[in-house]
This record gives sequence, structure tokens and C-alpha cells, in this order.
Amino acid sequence: MRYVFLILASVLLLPNPAFAADLAGLQASMDTVWLITAGALVFFMQAGFALVEGGMVRAKNSVNVIMKNYVDACFGAIAFWMVGYGLMFGDNFSGWFGESHYLLGNAAHLDYSLLFFQTMFAATAATIASGALAERIEYKAYLVGSVVVTAFIYPVFGSWAWGSLYHGSGWLKQMGFVDFAGSTVVHSIGGWVALAGIIVLGPRLGKFGSEGEIRTIRGHNLPMVALGGFILWLGWFGFNGGSTAAANTSIGLINLNTHLSGAAGAVGAMLGMVLLRQPILLTNTVNGSIAGLVAITAGCATMEPMFAIATGAIAGILMILMAMLLEQLHLDDVVGAVSVHAFGGAWGTLAAGLFYAGDMFNADRIYVQLLGIGAAFLWAMPVSLLMYFLIGKVMGLRASTMNEQRGLDFTEHDEIGYPEFQKDIVHQTQGGH
Repeated sequence: MRYVFLILASVLLLPNPAFAADLAGLQASMDTVWLITAGALVFFMQAGFALVEGGMVRAKNSVNVIMKNYVDACFGAIAFWMVGYGLMFGDNFSGWFGESHYLLGNAAHLDYSLLFFQTMFAATAATIASGALAERIEYKAYLVGSVVVTAFIYPVFGSWAWGSLYHGSGWLKQMGFVDFAGSTVVHSIGGWVALAGIIVLGPRLGKFGSEGEIRTIRGHNLPMVALGGFILWLGWFGFNGGSTAAANTSIGLINLNTHLSGAAGAVGAMLGMVLLRQPILLTNTVNGSIAGLVAITAGCATMEPMFAIATGAIAGILMILMAMLLEQLHLDDVVGAVSVHAFGGAWGTLAAGLFYAGDMFNADRIYVQLLGIGAAFLWAMPVSLLMYFLIGKVMGLRASTMNEQRGLDFTEHDEIGYPEFQKDIVHQTQGGH
């Protein structure tokens, strides 16, 4: 009887233009609700980054690093609306950058929804560098760099891989580059910016000894780190699932793959620590799960679950190895942003080509994926190195030795995170004035 009713409904209602229009309007409304909800989840990831980075630094710098995350979302939103969205998604007839939709206004409702969602992605790309550069970068210098990333560095590569939403197409997109939600576009770009920053900025005082020995500088609040990891994980369901830009049935596979890869990333990181006979650290475990989430972001819509697990597990192991390599090279990444985002994103983008469902290990697709990975590095690294070098020359990049020793919370913001336990910092600094 039910099937008879469905057949009658299809015969009587679907040819009706008014009903079809109502159905299309309902679908558009559902798509908008999902896109805005997903964007809000991605915005909540800023809180996750703030907690992870705030917990991994010393108490005397916790306010400073959380402030950087907070204002990334503020300055970044305005910069992306003014310039970044147009560069990234405007009419792209050259294949290199968008030429329209700057200062978006008087637009269709869908345009506003897409701008809202993509603004959250831009803030994520910018904030990746904040933790890597923590505890020794001048606050105003960081803000300048963050705005340049949001308005220019991130959108230009994004235009190659994802542009345009209107007319024309980016050159990588035309070649079939697969990066569904941004393993390379968002995370590797942010990671390469972070790598350039730590090269120009140099390590924290005391991180490496006079004989080259590596010294551990522990974060002050690991429960914050774990909570931040959970919040990031939650936000990723909006990050990846929302990249459908539509409320459809593909979201189930996308978010299942996202979850499995994040879980496998933590398992892979723990396995790496066991094999290397290292302590099983909470910080590495959380970073392992984030690396898994970063890696699956490219292929979450085009990969079967078993390969999502493999992608995440390899990302977790790779994160441990790359973090060790960076320390051996005397590169001081406070929160592990480069090993998690730059290398995790690069691996995930390659994995999206290797494990493409129904057409695995296609040499042509793998070539395009490698080309995109290389293009991201060759774009973001040199431009970011130049950016940080110029910022250093024009306004100064690194905090003074005295300010770094006292902590940037008080010297940059005249505040401290834990006044009951940091009275000596206030008294010493006031006495120094």
C-alpha cells in the first residue's frame, strides 16, 4: 500500500511546477541551515586551538597565545571579506586568482552563506602558526603576519585548488586536484607559514643548549590541551561535513571517515612512541589525533573507511617522526604545528590520490596530487619567509630577551593568566619599570 501511495504522489505532485519550486526552496533552506551550522562548528575550532596552544605554553605566556587565537578570528574575518574571498573564489579566468566579489555586498543569499563558511576556514589557516611561534614573537608583528596570511597567502593558493565559485577555474582544480576540505589548501599552507616563521624567528631561550642538546620546555596545563583536542575533533565534523555545502547523504561517510582517521591518528602516534621507546605523552597523543584529522580532510569524501584508518594511522606515526626531525634540526615548534599540519596535510593529500575509491593508485591522479603538494610548499614557504623577514626589518619580529624571560602575558598585555600563583612576575616587572 505504501508503494502505491508513493507512485500516486509522484504522478500527481512532481509534475506540478509549484510543488517542484517549493521542494527546491526547501532543499535550499536545508542546505543553508547545514552550511551555517557547520560554519559555527568550524568557528568553535578556534576555541580548540586556543586551549591546545594555551595549555602547551608556559603559564607566563598563556594569555598571549590565546589572545592571538582570539584576534585571528577578528582581524581575519574583516581581511577575508575585504580581499581574501574575492582572490580565492571570485571570477578566475587566468587560473591564478579571483578578480571579483571583493568587499562582498548586494549579493545572493547563497553567496553570504558561502562567505560565512569560508571565513572560518581562513581563520583556521592563519591560526596554525600562532602556536608554533609562541613565547617569543612580538604581538603586533604576529597580527600583521596573520592578516597577510588570511588576505593573501591562503586565498591565492586556494584559488588554484578550489576557485572559482562563479566563472573560470583554478589551474590545479582544472587538472583534477583532490583536496575536498583542505588538507593542503588550509592545513599545509598554514603549516608551511609556521615553518617559515620558526626559521626566521629562531628558538626560544634555553630550548637548545650550547652543546646542541635538546631541552624539554613543558606546557603548563595539559588538561586544557586534552579539552582543546576534543573541541577540535568536534569542529572537524563541521569542517569536513560542511564542505559538501549541501545537506545530503554523503555527510555520513565524510564524518565517519573523519572520526576513524582521528582515532587512528592517536593510535598511530602511540604506536610510534612505543616503537621508539618514548614515554606515552598526552601531548603527542592529542597531536596524533589532530594529524589524523588533518590528513583525512583531503580524501574524506572519496575514500573507504578502511583506508581512512590507514591514512590516520600513518599520519600519527609521521607526526612523531617529523617532530623529532625538526628538533634535531634545532627548529623550535612549540605546539608541533608543522609536523601536524604541514606534513600531515601533505601526506593526507597524497593519500587522497592513492586511496581514491573505485580508482585506487591511479598514476595520473597521484602525479596531480604531488604537483599540488609541491605547489603549496613552493608558494607558501618563500612568500612567508619574505613576509616574516620584512616584518622583522620594519617593525621587529622577536620579543626582547627581558620580555621573553618575564613572559609575554604581562609585557605585551599587562595581564597574567594566574594572578594567585604569579605574583612574583607582577612585582618583578613593576620593579623593573
